[in-house]
Amino acid sequence: MAKARLPGQISGEVIDMDFMAEYKHWLESGALSAEEHAELQSVADDKEEIESRFYAPLSFGTAGLRGVLGVGLNRMNRFTVGQAAQGLAKLIVSNGQEAMDRGVAIAYDSRHFSPEFAKQSACILAANGIKALIFDELRPTPELSFAVRHYGCIAGINITASHNPKEYNGYKVYWEDGAQLPPAEADVVAKEMAATDIFTGVKTTDFDEAVKSGMIRMLGKDTDEAYLSEVIKVAVNPDCVKQVADDFKLVYTPFHGAGYRLVPEILRRLGYKHIICEPEQMKIDGDFPTVKNPNPEYKEGFTLAIELAKQNDVDLIIGTDPDADRTGIVLKDKSGEYVTLSGNQVGVLLTDYIITAKKLTNTMPAHPAVLKSIVTTEMARAAAEKNGVACFDTFTGFKFLAEKIKQFEKDGSHEYIFAFEESYGYLCGDYARDKDAVTASMLIAEMAAYYRTQGKTLYDAMEEMYEKYGYYCEQTISIVMPGVSGLQRMKELMQELRDKPLTVVGPDKVDFTRDYMPGTRTCMADGRVEQMELKGQNVMYYELEGGTTFIIRPSGTEPKVKVYIMAKGANKAEAEAKVDVLAAAAKEIVK
Repeated sequence: MAKARLPGQISGEVIDMDFMAEYKHWLESGALSAEEHAELQSVADDKEEIESRFYAPLSFGTAGLRGVLGVGLNRMNRFTVGQAAQGLAKLIVSNGQEAMDRGVAIAYDSRHFSPEFAKQSACILAANGIKALIFDELRPTPELSFAVRHYGCIAGINITASHNPKEYNGYKVYWEDGAQLPPAEADVVAKEMAATDIFTGVKTTDFDEAVKSGMIRMLGKDTDEAYLSEVIKVAVNPDCVKQVADDFKLVYTPFHGAGYRLVPEILRRLGYKHIICEPEQMKIDGDFPTVKNPNPEYKEGFTLAIELAKQNDVDLIIGTDPDADRTGIVLKDKSGEYVTLSGNQVGVLLTDYIITAKKLTNTMPAHPAVLKSIVTTEMARAAAEKNGVACFDTFTGFKFLAEKIKQFEKDGSHEYIFAFEESYGYLCGDYARDKDAVTASMLIAEMAAYYRTQGKTLYDAMEEMYEKYGYYCEQTISIVMPGVSGLQRMKELMQELRDKPLTVVGPDKVDFTRDYMPGTRTCMADGRVEQMELKGQNVMYYELEGGTTFIIRPSGTEPKVKVYIMAKGANKAEAEAKVDVLAAAAKEIVK
């Protein structure tokens, strides 16, 4: 018998669940199609696979649902999606008729079953008396966040697994401010899901009938125009593009995803004349046939784009992930080789550029701030503070950055000018509350134009950053821990780190340990403990001698433990060497 959560429950509350009994229940439910039934029958002799599919329901949290596509309680399918949509519907209904009338905006990406899950959600909402506004085809995640705010919706749904492999899909829920669902509302949805029979408890209606009655409304080009008109306002110094547009060329790839129309369009509106789109990757395809992983952090995904860049002697390549919320770039270095920049490097470049451009154009607010997550490079703090701009940390996840922006709006203490995470997510402006690859692509292109007017490339600018702000080097290590045993091991690992505190990591002594669950910072020399502002997250953070940082946290969306190494050295070689040593140490600590 395996321990498992009730459908939709947040981790921590467990009950006994017999996964074999649940497997048989699905087979005998009468709710499965012939194809779905055959899929489950095909694994009848594979107890491990049955356990993987039924050991626990997909957990619903502030990031919604995310999992592998397939039939089963622990898979993304029409039943788990339906249960989530019904749970959200109950939350909205509990907020009254006004909330129901405000409706829910719905978008989706290029993944398998994304359009079907989006339509299904719209039908479930309509059957519960809630208006649904659904895009007529795939759209970027940030446009969904914008649509929630633009149309005054109570909530938003986005069917996407972001940058995950093709086997995955997800169900992200947003609240009325355009940010991902807050914890209190996520908890309500989870509890309502737990109380909803996955086969018989979900209301639905016919899609076409709901469109005719006005309960479902289609969104299209008008929304695109409204969104793009807000994005272009974020450009800080677009005049520099006009100065170089006649001969500046760049390559763009959407990795078969939702950025394929709006990213080239915003670059054209910015003033670029030579935007070369990688033709194979402009084709919408949930199999992502030209890449092993549709993630702009991996150079492998840029292979075709680099070939195109070589043919056209291009210095800058921009790539966006399938739902167009993450942005990666490839640059030509001094030797002519094409190299990828990390999310940290792009974030620092943009931080420095936005500050510079706002000063040049006299648009800097009175109390500017840059926002980043705790696992994002400290180089950003150095770049901000050296230029008289405050820098604030939040927990990992863009919803926490959005919360900080909201706090600034309420208290008036600061005005954020840029927010980013090391995982290739960037936001600027007040039209949305999630990372935006459309805006990021535009700002990167503007930044490249600015440095071109100075006789420099972005690669030159990156090298100058290190000279100005110090030599930092970062690496993120992901250790996959799949299945029931993996979940248990992650729990044990974090407990071990608390029970037996690390005093050294590799050759480096631990000066301070931060435990973000209780929100405490402990001095290892004298045991002195201080309270931190941030608390309530399962993160262990080690401040090592010499300004280097070592962080361990279980992923909130995938079965893996992440280790973040952020090293500082007297020069580039020393910083890189520190990372290599600590990476080896990480694999001994996390196993």
